[in-house]
Amino acid sequence: MMTNLFSSFDPSTNLMISLNWLSTILGMILIPSMFWLIPSRWNFMWIKITSTLHKEFKVLISNNSIKGMTLIFISLFSIIMFNNFLGLFPYIFTSSSHMVMTLSLALPLWLSFMIYGWTNNTIHMFAHLVPMGTPPILMPFMVCIESISNIIRPGTLAVRLAANMIAGHLLLTLLGNTGPMMSMMMINILIITQLLLLMLESAVSIIQSYVFAVLSTLYSSEVN
Repeated sequence: MMTNLFSSFDPSTNLMISLNWLSTILGMILIPSMFWLIPSRWNFMWIKITSTLHKEFKVLISNNSIKGMTLIFISLFSIIMFNNFLGLFPYIFTSSSHMVMTLSLALPLWLSFMIYGWTNNTIHMFAHLVPMGTPPILMPFMVCIESISNIIRPGTLAVRLAANMIAGHLLLTLLGNTGPMMSMMMINILIITQLLLLMLESAVSIIQSYVFAVLSTLYSSEVN
């Protein structure tokens, strides 16, 4: 029985170093193998996913963007999705449920967009603070609102990903802890419910990584 409901999200181990964070690089160990092995179904499927993402991100990014910029967001999608999926396996730490990781992905991206936009397209960035058709009396308020909404973007990206990962895992943990107190029939229902929730969490893992990458793409398109 767990002493704390959130203990499954605790990265500390019995050793002096936290080995749980090593789960973050497991995806990097698995991905490169397909570059020198005979092409398999997994290889073809991954190429299809990346090419589809490339076409979609290319539409979202403006035509003035740097060539190959979609590779940044495809890589971002890949690392988040791998970490989300690895967290669904037993005894593997969910690194994407910690703000340390999610904020370290969102904050540098947002900062780089802001620095690039304000240094190269200053007038364009000022124009974004006041939407078209805003009455003159409301312009000071719109500048404040738009500035605040722009500043909290990395926080919302990080919190959205971490909260969605924590919510599903907590629900699975809460239902799993009620198993020893149930009858045989209720345990069968619980197992079916847990399997359905696991399928839902698998979908959430893909959706949240896609949402993170798409929102980052949209934020980058605003600075051009």
